[in-house]
Order: sequence, then C-alpha cells, then structure tokens
Amino acid sequence: MSEDMKEIYEQRLGRYQAAIALEAVDRIPIAIGSNNFAESYTASNQEVIYDPQKWLQSEMDFIRDYPEFDVLRNNRFWAPIYDVLGVKTYKFPGRDLAPHVAIQFSEAEYMLADEYDALIANSGQFMMEKFLPRVFSETDKGSTRSHFAFLKAGMAQGMYAEIMRNRSIQLQNQCGMPQPMTGAFLAPFDLLGDVLRGLTGILRDIRRQPDKVLEACDILAPIMARHALATADPLRRYPIFVPTHKPTFMSPKQFDTFYWPSFKKTMEMIIAAGHKIRLYMEGDWGKHWHHMLELPKGSVVCDIDDQGDIFKAKEDIGHHMCIAGGIPSQMFILGTPEEIDARVKMLCEKLGVGGGYMMGGGCYLPVNSKPENVRAMVDAVMKYGWYDKNIKPRPLPPLPVSSEIPGLGQQQVLTPWEVKKADLGGVTGDEALIRKPWETIEGMAFNWLWSWAF
Repeated sequence: MSEDMKEIYEQRLGRYQAAIALEAVDRIPIAIGSNNFAESYTASNQEVIYDPQKWLQSEMDFIRDYPEFDVLRNNRFWAPIYDVLGVKTYKFPGRDLAPHVAIQFSEAEYMLADEYDALIANSGQFMMEKFLPRVFSETDKGSTRSHFAFLKAGMAQGMYAEIMRNRSIQLQNQCGMPQPMTGAFLAPFDLLGDVLRGLTGILRDIRRQPDKVLEACDILAPIMARHALATADPLRRYPIFVPTHKPTFMSPKQFDTFYWPSFKKTMEMIIAAGHKIRLYMEGDWGKHWHHMLELPKGSVVCDIDDQGDIFKAKEDIGHHMCIAGGIPSQMFILGTPEEIDARVKMLCEKLGVGGGYMMGGGCYLPVNSKPENVRAMVDAVMKYGWYDKNIKPRPLPPLPVSSEIPGLGQQQVLTPWEVKKADLGGVTGDEALIRKPWETIEGMAFNWLWSWAF
C-alpha cells in the first residue's frame, strides 16, 4: 500500500471506529453496511455472484466516483459454492432468476417439529444426518456423486476464502477502503426460525413446545458465537455482522422470553472476545431496542430499518450505541437530489449531535438508487456533516480479549481427538503435534456446517 493510500485508509477506518465507539470525530461517516448499489455499479447481479473480478471492478469503479464513502461492503455470496452442493435455500440471478433480479431466499421447514431433541442432544450429528441432506440436493444423486460434491465443496470453500481475501486486500491497498464488517452470525432464535423451522414453524413451536425452543436457543448461542469469531477479522478492526429477522413479528413478551436471552448471551461472548457488532435491526425494533442498554456502551452499531423511527432510536439508545441510517430506501429510488439534501441536513442536525451517528439508508443502499441521489447524499454530508475539521481520524487500538469468555465452552466437534487416537491405536511420538491440527480442522468443519443455516 502506498503512503497516500495508507493515509486515506486510516482516516476512513479511524472515522468509522470513532463513531462506533461514540468518540469525537471530524465528520459524520458515510458508512452504509450493505452497498447493493456499489456491487452492481458496473456489473450485473449475475456477474456479482459468479465473476469475482467483475464484482471487484464494479466496487472499485464506485469508489472512483464516490470517494467520500468511508466503508464498502455487500455481497457475501459466491454462487458456485452453492451450485456444487445444490443448495436449496437460495435462488440466484442468471441461474434460477433473470440476470437482473436480486438473490431470493427460499424458506421451508428443513427441520421437523419433532426433531428438537436430536438438535439438542448432538447438534453436529443433527446437521450432518438431518439438515444438510435436506438442503443439499447433490446428496440425492447417489453416494459417489454425493461424496464428490463434498470434495468439491471443500475446494470451493478454499477458493471463496481466497476471493474474499483478495477483495479485501485490493480495496484496502488500491483504494484505501475499509470494510464495515467481517464475519457473521445469527441470533439463535433466528437460526431456528429462518432456515431450520421457518417463520410458520417457529411461531407454532413457541406455543406448542416453548421449553424445547428455549433449550435449543441455549445450545445454539455458543455455536453462533464461535462461528462469529471463526469468520471475524483477526485484527479486530471491523465489527461482526448480525442481521435480525424475527423481532419485528414478535410482541415484547415473546421477544423477552424467546429471542433476547440467548441473543444477549451470544453478543456478550463476542464482545468479551474483543469484537464489536454491527446489528441490522430489520423491520421495526422500536419495542425491543431498549435492551441494547444492557450491553457495554459503544459495542454495537445499530442499523435502523425504514420501518423503525430513527429519531426515537437516537433518543432511546443513541447515548449508548452508535445509530446508522435515516434515509428511506424509496427516497434513494424515487426522490430528488433536493429531497435528499433536505433529509441529510435534518439528519445531521438531529441525529449527528454528540456523535455516534452514521449516514445511510435503512440497513442498505438499494441497487436501483438514482446515481444523482447517491451523489446528493454525499455532497450534503460534506456540507452539513462536519464536527471539527482539525480532528485527524486514526484507527483505534484493538479491544482487549477476556482471558475467559463465560458460556463459550470448548469448540464442538464431530469426532473428538480421543476417538481418533483410539482409531490409530495410540501414537508413538509427540501427541500434541498430531492432536492440534486434528482439532483445528475438526473445529473448522463444525463451524462450516452452520454456514448453511444462514
């Protein structure tokens, strides 16, 4: 990275990190978490998920035209890895859908109502024997093709990791652009209610077998925390991403009983490990977001969706957590530059007071936004969003990591080392040299199982 790019990168990252930490900063960051507009700026929706180079070039073209943005991220999909396994949970542009259409999630009950005991007793075995065969259509094609599909999936996983690593390095070194988050997890209740049981199934379960739901959520909390940490930025520069899907459908009593306890435990483990979190409060979280006051101050970025009242969010929790958003999606798509300018001015005046605010849309920047409206947002922030131009943003030091993380426990595996050691009939040399890589790969494989429940 050149010295010029390093300076730009550190200013952007420092501005972003200071806003999250509720510290003084030079101006309001333009830090939209999911920039759908950027990923498809000069590429089709199909190219974004099938051609990593065209996706990267699209984002670099966007940065060239909108250098005022402070972070950049969106696509987490590389469709070939889904193709080799025949994953049923998503439909992709250019494969199942028209090339210009957005990715679609296909909900179904991939876990049956009477399978909670199996999930609770041995979650890894449940995933391998129950869930994945229902989600991976390649497992229906016969044993040889099924085994070969898993072999290809392992190779594709390595390719995908290299794609994401290359993208991050290129954006950092060539464009000075940080990421808004790295790594991901789900709230345990969402893990159950999204891909496993589905919305209809989970809403039935909380009435018919509430104790099983609660027990499953407790089992899934450390699994999700470990998945988050396994996929996070090892330098702890960027927060970890969590979307939330079911709270908008839940009453306060349902949320407090079924959703929040295990979600809070998961986030507390992640925070104790020295990471921050970027939380998409999808839908209207107004009746739930007071719970954010129970977590350490400045540990979570709260993205407020179009349906939420961001001004009420600032009043209720903005003194404790960073708030992001404020420009309705429809305004980017249907509004005028003059309307965007007026909206940004109001947001800066009402939400920017005291810091801890990031400019953006309701969790994302729509792919079909008018370019002139995106430009109007940027120009308006440059007019109205300054605090103190004498402040020179710099990255903050990584947060400390707790020596013990309550509740995290040991990394779960399918085949413990002692079982493997017995299979070998013991070892003749240094056992630790053999055990460590075995357990590392076992843990990686276990975490990989849960990536398909997102």
